[in-house]
Amino acid sequence: MEKNIPDVKLGIIAVSRDCFIISLSERRRSEIVKAVGNSVNLYESKVTVENEKDMLKAVDDVKAAGCNALCVFLGNFGPETPETQIAQRFDGPCMFVAAAEETGNDLINGRGDAYCGMLNCSYNLNLRHIPGVIPEYPVGTAEDIAKMIVEFVPVARAIIGLSNLKIITFGPRPQDFFACNAPIKGLYDIGVEIQENSELDLLVSYKAHANDPRIQEVVDDMAKELGAEGNNYPALLPRMAQFELTLLDWIEANKGCKKYVALADKCWPAFPKEFGFEPCYVNSRLASRGIPVACEVDIFGALSEYIGTCISGEPVTLLDINNSVPRDMYESDIKGKFSYNYKLEDTFMGFHCGNTPFCRLAKRSKPGVKYQLIQHRLLEPKDSEPDFTRGTLEGDIAEGPITFFRLQTTPDTKLQAYIAQGEILPVATRSFGGIGIFAIPEMGRFYRHVLIQKNYPHHGAVAFGHHGKALYTLFQYLKIASIDYNQPAGVRYPTENPFA
Repeated sequence: MEKNIPDVKLGIIAVSRDCFIISLSERRRSEIVKAVGNSVNLYESKVTVENEKDMLKAVDDVKAAGCNALCVFLGNFGPETPETQIAQRFDGPCMFVAAAEETGNDLINGRGDAYCGMLNCSYNLNLRHIPGVIPEYPVGTAEDIAKMIVEFVPVARAIIGLSNLKIITFGPRPQDFFACNAPIKGLYDIGVEIQENSELDLLVSYKAHANDPRIQEVVDDMAKELGAEGNNYPALLPRMAQFELTLLDWIEANKGCKKYVALADKCWPAFPKEFGFEPCYVNSRLASRGIPVACEVDIFGALSEYIGTCISGEPVTLLDINNSVPRDMYESDIKGKFSYNYKLEDTFMGFHCGNTPFCRLAKRSKPGVKYQLIQHRLLEPKDSEPDFTRGTLEGDIAEGPITFFRLQTTPDTKLQAYIAQGEILPVATRSFGGIGIFAIPEMGRFYRHVLIQKNYPHHGAVAFGHHGKALYTLFQYLKIASIDYNQPAGVRYPTENPFA
């Protein structure tokens, strides 16, 4: 199937107020393009916008060039009406930036006043209810703006992806996991489509894929990925390969008018017995290809995972904010051993049965296909060998920087989000499942005064790397009113007891 996240082709359009020297804006635009170089697929429109007719020509020009995102550059003060109409007429995300003055030796004909023009631009965008991305400090030299353009690309990729996303689900949320349930109106508010299906629909389709001639090819690929150490149940692979093909074919047949897809499926309690395996490893393989699959029909978990995939451009995972780190383990393996002096309450274990992509698991933990211990206790005879509860992908999650986040709707359909940056520590978990020891500064306070206080569910999306800046920009663009983060020590949450 086609790539599941968009490629961004960015256009840059310079604007110029007609009482300023147009060549100033044009020269500064060309210097930005030179500074960007090959780091971004950037098209330079040579149509400089002074009026509404220029605006129409410029928009037609970038559309004809195949651009799906824009940088509108105020090379001087800029004409506030046509420059904002660019975003109104262009079908895609637009970033607005402005030129800094270049030298104290040329502040007559060389002065552009874009610092002032940016204020009028933002005011006009708001008057017209036109969304636009405005960087934290949107005024700069060519080199400064080149950096803003590079940072805009993942945000643009997510905006384009969401506008073309369908979430496909199978089954209702499991009993006692209503925390993953949420009204779907929030999806429509940001342009995401949803198709909800029965588990029975999926089972019928799975059975129809029996003896699919493509199964062996997928089995071979699974065996290659797992290697000899990780391929613990070779005879199970054909069942899982059949399921993988079922999901991929369902996507192609059902994405309809949308280009991209994320999935959310009900993985227990009926699934393993009826399908003959746990879906975790297959879910992990789709996630590694940029097709997130959220467990327990977590619709907004799937949405968050897809956002993380677009922002990072790499596979992500979805984990339970699961359990605290035992004090003896903290004392022996964590305390005082890292550059940041983490407290016990800064740490926790992120866990799921086995949906994290193989490429994100630490080789030291010898990852491989195993069985779901909890469901084996629940669903299969006591002391029996695991049968249909096999199919998880287990191992410690590899160490490194992470961003833990979620976009979620409240029961009264208001969208809210959180973002926290931290790391996975290179510490053995001594446990089961796909699991890692996470460390986030001031996590204990964040856990209480954001996650608990604002009624977030137990699932969080994990993007590998620090992507908080891009995520925050995206959530602002989507007009998410409540965006929380882990407050540093000394900065009080509104609900934090000042006497504690």
